[in-house]
Amino acid sequence: MSQMPRSRRTYCGLIWPAFLRGYFSHRRCAMKFECVILAFCLAATCVLLGGCISELPVGCPPKCAGADLYHANLVGAYLDGADLSGANLSDARLGEAHLSRANLSEAYLVRANLSRANLSRANLSKASLSQANLSEAKLSRAHLTRANLSRANLINARLVETNLHNTNLIGCYIYGISAWNLKVNEGTKQSGLIITQPSEPTVTVDDLEVAQFIYLLLNSQKLRNVVATINSKAVLILGRFTPGRKAVLDAMANELRKNNLLPIIFDFERATSRDFTETIKRLAGMSLFVIADITNPKSAPLDLQATIPDYQIPFVPIIEGGEEPFSMFRDLTKYSWMLKPLIYWSLADLIKIFKKVVIDEAFEMHKKLLRLKAKDMEFRKVEDYLGEK
Repeated sequence: MSQMPRSRRTYCGLIWPAFLRGYFSHRRCAMKFECVILAFCLAATCVLLGGCISELPVGCPPKCAGADLYHANLVGAYLDGADLSGANLSDARLGEAHLSRANLSEAYLVRANLSRANLSRANLSKASLSQANLSEAKLSRAHLTRANLSRANLINARLVETNLHNTNLIGCYIYGISAWNLKVNEGTKQSGLIITQPSEPTVTVDDLEVAQFIYLLLNSQKLRNVVATINSKAVLILGRFTPGRKAVLDAMANELRKNNLLPIIFDFERATSRDFTETIKRLAGMSLFVIADITNPKSAPLDLQATIPDYQIPFVPIIEGGEEPFSMFRDLTKYSWMLKPLIYWSLADLIKIFKKVVIDEAFEMHKKLLRLKAKDMEFRKVEDYLGEK
């Protein structure tokens, strides 16, 4: 007898027994004969209406749109790209399941266990995920528009560029969440987000992306450590991310790391709006000193003129030999915290003297500025002039 193809056996072995396991575990009909009949009837319904799992060609994802998979055991199942739209997966066990690019739109996943499941790029629009366990789940670039995640467990979940337009996140547990560049709008409900661990007193916030910062504020010692680390180690590098210039920026960043400093690289080329200029100013304000590669940057004049006068921190301008600084650069040299521009002809030579000429001199300027700030203010007294003729 010829064997069923591996991918086909996988789906049959996961989906069909899932009905049996789920319905045998139901307390009202445990181990009864009618439970067996019911399980096979539901499985047959999924096959007939959803696209016949057992007849899938090799590599084809299962189609169970609208299927009843209540309490099914699908732990670790390979369901990438599966069509489970409108399916009933309430109380289903989907831990570590592979659901990348799966269609779960309008699916019913209330109280479902999706811990560590891969839902990257999955379509979960209008899905019901209330009280679902999504701890450590991967939801990067997933579509959760109009989904209901109220009181869901998102502890340690990963949300990168996730679409949360009009999503209900009220009361979610979000301790340890990784949230980057989320797509939210006025319809996104974010109230009552619980940022503390279950073992800690409950603290809530109303914004996913600021949750981690608020948690740091609560743990003041951690926040002090973070601020102290940034202020004592951060070095802002301003430059252009063109192929030739990027190599210089990366080489300088590597030298800073060797000296136990924290490089932060910002691209001059993209800094064409007020938002970017404000970002540079905020980063400069947190930095120990700033290195600015002024080799033919288009946006450097605007950004440096908006930053140097307001921040008394060392600025170290560097420029490749044969290039000329922008015309208004001379006006910035009047500030005492601006070091003389450093001309270099080769990257190798720059790196050889980098510590002595860039890092050490910037530190010396930093110490000098600290002394000036700590110096007592001098006053004049009227009586000193009364005796003058």
